[in-house]
Amino acid sequence: MNVLRFRRAAVAVAAASVLPFSLAACSDSGNDAASNETSSAAPATQDDSPSADADMAADKPFGPACAGVPKEGAGSFDGMAKDPVATAASNNPALSTLVAAVKQAGLVDTLNNAQNITVFAPTNDAFAKIPKADLDKVLADKDTLTKILTYHVVGQKLTPKQLENGSFETLQKGMATTKGSGEDYTVNDSSKVVCGNVPTANATVYIVDTVLMPK
Repeated sequence: MNVLRFRRAAVAVAAASVLPFSLAACSDSGNDAASNETSSAAPATQDDSPSADADMAADKPFGPACAGVPKEGAGSFDGMAKDPVATAASNNPALSTLVAAVKQAGLVDTLNNAQNITVFAPTNDAFAKIPKADLDKVLADKDTLTKILTYHVVGQKLTPKQLENGSFETLQKGMATTKGSGEDYTVNDSSKVVCGNVPTANATVYIVDTVLMPK
């Protein structure tokens, strides 16, 4: 009888000692499976992120002159996006000469009421490249001024990709050509885009460093 009890106790002890190892093995196996599933799922997330980041970057304004745009208020990128293009330009100090010319030509309502247009907007420095006597003469001639200003407007929204090697009819009916890539674009081989892909409520604006002359 004592021998039988001893054997049962021995079996119980052996079972108790084996059980933790069995549970640990099961636990390790489960962890390995979970680890494998996690590692196999991770690359898919990593593969998606670069493309998403590139798409987000392509939607943003670019160029060295963008640093001079106010960070807040009506003249900021967020503020300009809420206003039609002529109004948005009036809130950007670097475009004050252009805005004065647009008002002189009576084109404020025309630009603000147009839909889905692109405007190549010359900076104040761009207008300063024109001799003052010549600029004053143009500003005093409404027909000539209208032709020059409408030559800066294309009747569709243009993406940076479209500017890589493009040719577009302007509202003046002349053709404007664009070349470039990345963040480096020129219009008519002479006017450089210094802050591009700027959204307004009805237009995309590319700020340029030289006034375009109709061909």
